[in-house]
Amino acid sequence: MIYRSPYPEVQIPEVPLTEYVLRRAASLGDKPALIDGQSGRAVTYAQLPELVARVSVALRLRGFEKGDVLAVFSPNTPEYALAFHGAASAGGVVTTINPLYTAEEVASQLRDARAKYLLTAPQLLERAREAARDTSVEEIFVFGDEQEGATAFASLVESGTGASLPPVEINPREDLVALPYSSGTTGTAKGVMLTHHNLVSNLCQFKGAGLDWSDDTLICVLPMFHIYGLVAILNFGLSSGSTIVTLPRFDLEQVLGVIQNYKVTIAHLVPPVVLALAKHPVVERYDLSSLKTVFSGAAPLGAQLSEECCARLGCKVMQGYGMTETSPVTHLSQQGGDKHGSVGLCVSNTECKVVSLETGAQLGPGEEGELCIRGPQVMKGYLNRPDATAATIDADGWLHTGDIGYADDECNFYIVDRAKELIKYKGFQVAPAELESLLLAHPSVADAAVVPSPDAEAGEVPKAFVVARGDGALPAPEELMSYVAARVAPHKKIRRVEFVEQIPKSPSGKILRRLLVAREREQQAGKN
Repeated sequence: MIYRSPYPEVQIPEVPLTEYVLRRAASLGDKPALIDGQSGRAVTYAQLPELVARVSVALRLRGFEKGDVLAVFSPNTPEYALAFHGAASAGGVVTTINPLYTAEEVASQLRDARAKYLLTAPQLLERAREAARDTSVEEIFVFGDEQEGATAFASLVESGTGASLPPVEINPREDLVALPYSSGTTGTAKGVMLTHHNLVSNLCQFKGAGLDWSDDTLICVLPMFHIYGLVAILNFGLSSGSTIVTLPRFDLEQVLGVIQNYKVTIAHLVPPVVLALAKHPVVERYDLSSLKTVFSGAAPLGAQLSEECCARLGCKVMQGYGMTETSPVTHLSQQGGDKHGSVGLCVSNTECKVVSLETGAQLGPGEEGELCIRGPQVMKGYLNRPDATAATIDADGWLHTGDIGYADDECNFYIVDRAKELIKYKGFQVAPAELESLLLAHPSVADAAVVPSPDAEAGEVPKAFVVARGDGALPAPEELMSYVAARVAPHKKIRRVEFVEQIPKSPSGKILRRLLVAREREQQAGKN
C-alpha cells in the first residue's frame, strides 16, 4: 500500500530559497538571528538581508555567475549563513565540505563539483590551499583576517557595500542551490543536486507538520556542511524567525553551557549526543530547564534511549527521518506523541511505500521492507551520474532509500536496518567502498570488506574483514588501521580489524556484505 501524509497539503511558493528564508527578516528588527556561541558575536534579522545582499553583489562583481559553484570548507560560524545565501541569491550553487576532510578528499570534491571559489576557516587554510591546486578554484576566501593566498571574507562583504545589480533570474524547479555530497545507497560520495524548489518544499513541509519555532532559541552544533544542519536547523530556523546559536564543534560541556546560558529551547542532536544527555553525570551540573524539545536525526534513535532522555531532562524527544537526497526530511514524529523509537509520519505532500527486497511488491502494516519516497523534496539527481540517479529514483519518481523499516497501524514508521552499504558513525556517512579501495592498496592485503560494527557510543564503527597475502606474516591490525587513518577524515577511520580466510561473494563477485554484517552483530552481541 501507499502511505500518504496525514498532514494537510501545503502550498509551495515558486520562489528562490533565499527570498523564502528571509521573507520576514526585516520585520524582526534587532532580534538576534545568529549568535556565535563562543564569542557572543551576533547578526540581527535587520542586518541579515543587507549582509547577504552585499555578499551576493560582491561575488557577482568578481565574476561569479549563475550556475557557478562556491565551496564552503569550514566549521559552523554565523558567516556560513551569509556565504550560503549570498551565493544562492547570486544564482550560484553551494557545495558544502566536511572540515575534517583531508586535502585529497577536499580536492576530489572540488574537482567533481567544478568549484569556482573556495571559502574556508583560518585553521583549515593550509589544507584548503593544498586541495585547491590543480582544480578549477580561482580564488580562496577565508573567514577572519586576510592571509597569504586568501582574501578575507570581511573584505568580500565590504566590497559589496553600496553597489547594486539587477536580480538574477532563478527558475526554482530547475536551478540548483545546494550540492552536498552523499554516498547514497552504495558506492563513493556523489554530488546531490538540490534545487531551490526542493529546499523550499522541505521548509514548507516542516511547517505543514505543525512546527513553529518563531519564539525559540536553537543550538546549531550539528555541522552546517551536513544537510541536517544546513536545512533543518539553519534554514528552517531563519525562515521561522528563531535565534540560532552556533558552535564550531561538539564538546559536551560547551553544549551544556550554551543551552544554559542562552536558554536554548530546541536542541537538534544525533543519537550519540542524546546518549550523553541521558547518561553522562556532568549533565547534572547544568540548568537545562529551558529545553523544551530534543530533536534527534541522522541515525535511528532507540525507544529506550529516547525515553531515558525524556525522563532525565523533562522535555519532549522527537525524531525525524530523511536523506541528503530528500532535502532531507520525509518523516517527523508527532509533537507530544508517545511513539518512542518511531521516526513518525510522512510529512505533507509526501508519499511512502514499503516494498519487498526480493520481489518489489508493496507491503502492508507491520511488514518489513525497503522504504521508498516520492515528493517535491526528492533531489533532481546525482551530479554527472545518470547511472546512479536511475538506480536510486525509478521511472515513477520513487526514491529507493536503501533503508529497511515498517509502518504500524497508525502510519507511524520505524527504521530497523539498512539494505544499503552505508555506515553511520555518529551520524556521519562512511562509504565501505572507499575504505576497501584503500585497504586493497596496502601490500599485505589480498582482499577486504568493510561493514558497520555495532558500537554503544558511535552507533556504528567501520570494521574491516581482511584476507592477508599468503607470502608473509599477518600485518598487525594497528598497522592497517593507521594506514587508512592517514588517508581519510577521522570519522572514516577503521576501528576494528578481523583476518579471515576469504570474503564471501556472489557468483558475479559482489561482496555478500549482509553475511558479514550478521556475523559481526552476533559477535558483538556475544560480548555484551
